[in-house]
Amino acid sequence: MSTIRYRIQPSHPREHYFTVQCRLDSPDPQGQVFRLPSWIRGSYLVRDFAKHVQDLHASAGGEPVAVERLDKRSFRCAPCAGPLTLDYRVYAFDESVRKAFLDTRRGFFNASSLCYRADGAGDIEIGIEPPQDEACAGWQLATTLDPVQVGADGFGRYRAADYEELIDHPVEMGRYQRLGFDVDGIPHAMVLSGRHAVDGERLTRDLTRICHVQREMFGQEPALREYLFLTYVMGNGYGGLEHRSSTALVCSRKDLPAPGDARFTKDYRSFLGLCSHEYFHLWNVKRITAARFLESDLAAEAYSRDLWHYEGLTSYYDDLFLLRAGVLDAAAYLDLVAENATRLQRTPGRLVQTLADSSFDTWIKYYQPDENTPNAGVSYYIKGGLASLCLDLQLRLHSQVTLDDVLRTLWQRYGAPGIGVPEGGLEQVAQELSGLDLREFFDELLRSTEELPLAELLAAFGVECKQRAPVSDADAGGRISGDPPSAWVGLKLRGGETRIAYIQAGSPAAQAGLSVNDQLVAIDGLRVAPGNWPALVATLPAGQPTTVHYFRGDELQETRLVPTAPPADTWTLTLATAEGEVLARRQAWLGL
Repeated sequence: MSTIRYRIQPSHPREHYFTVQCRLDSPDPQGQVFRLPSWIRGSYLVRDFAKHVQDLHASAGGEPVAVERLDKRSFRCAPCAGPLTLDYRVYAFDESVRKAFLDTRRGFFNASSLCYRADGAGDIEIGIEPPQDEACAGWQLATTLDPVQVGADGFGRYRAADYEELIDHPVEMGRYQRLGFDVDGIPHAMVLSGRHAVDGERLTRDLTRICHVQREMFGQEPALREYLFLTYVMGNGYGGLEHRSSTALVCSRKDLPAPGDARFTKDYRSFLGLCSHEYFHLWNVKRITAARFLESDLAAEAYSRDLWHYEGLTSYYDDLFLLRAGVLDAAAYLDLVAENATRLQRTPGRLVQTLADSSFDTWIKYYQPDENTPNAGVSYYIKGGLASLCLDLQLRLHSQVTLDDVLRTLWQRYGAPGIGVPEGGLEQVAQELSGLDLREFFDELLRSTEELPLAELLAAFGVECKQRAPVSDADAGGRISGDPPSAWVGLKLRGGETRIAYIQAGSPAAQAGLSVNDQLVAIDGLRVAPGNWPALVATLPAGQPTTVHYFRGDELQETRLVPTAPPADTWTLTLATAEGEVLARRQAWLGL
């Protein structure tokens, strides 16, 4: 196989362009084909990275080589004697974790956005050069690619065994802060780009504990040379994408623990949960992965009904590991479960779409939500996490097996040897290990729109469930005191506006004929202004019709609205008095 060499230059940071050169020693004598992925593993949406490529041309021996476009992501170079060289630019101005970004503050890329795959190519070498713009002086580079010849600043030459390895090591560059810490003898680091203030000692201490309990669950496998949390800090952002020895994260400044602030804020808790989630993907997704994803060449959609397993189960464990690591206590953990149960309860789409269908339809639904998404579908993250909790409790209640055992078996059988998990693989292993016939149970969880048996299962572990009305718009579930408002209409406004952002299916607002983007003017003769909507609704008597004036487009409209009492869609979970077998089960699950 021919060696392929890439040269990456952050050449025009002010205009957001990377310059890329690709050199192939021995091109296919029949004409070399190059392909760019259409999607990136771990993010299930066709993103068509080729649309950002410009000015592509090929040459060999100083002479131009004709390029024939085959489709939106592929082309063939005319037969030539090697080496064959490609030169092109890539526009990089996507601040998410999925593509590439470059300006005078920082640079970031996944190689799937910059580097074409050459059919038949073997060993890969990639050289990454520092920017020459004076505004970028002092930049450093962070990646978990295997270094060949690298300077103290991290720029230089790296290698990868194949294209899949190349695109699974994101690259961060800039004047970042690197916070190193050790987890069971493996170097880890939090790499923070963007303006921020952080209590680094506290953050790394908490992450050390979280990563440790995860590695302990899998017997300290797999071995890693290092692990990096590549984190971009911005004013308002949240998200992550897993890789084989790193993760790319986006967070808000308020998510980080501030120096001198000992509070365990909800924002910091969420950030630790995000880190825990992406770190657990080291096993579940990056190594324990669906055969249908593993077999895909990233050209088109790869369909699976098991994303609830890969993302939902990870969502169950991300918070559970905060508890196991001692970062939060059992009561706080149950608040997180209650918040997720509340999110699900407030999603009418849970009665419309199954978890299996949600997984299958991710390519057209999850990453492309619209104003009706909560009414039409369900999240395989939220419901998948609660379904995984139900499965764990069911196994603990009726067998000697836990979901931990199922995951470890999946690791040994599929993850460690690098074999893709067949569809329904987790279901099969759970039944095999437990000796239970779980077919009806899985059908209920995954292939029906029945409500999850969450309350009944939790009761068997000494956890009391209560569904109540929310006490305010800010009530997301959990232990919150207060009295609910007297009326509810089932709509939400855009922040700082009087325009409707969401109408809940079947709600009084829906029955009144109100729609998303309608601009409210007055209710019951009182003007609606940004910020006063909850207070106006709270004064209305339930069951009594009232008049609403609004603009739809430029036409003033009027409708009759009948508020109702707020629905009991908010969950609170508390530790009940327990003894005997119930207490023993709870201790085994929550460590109490």
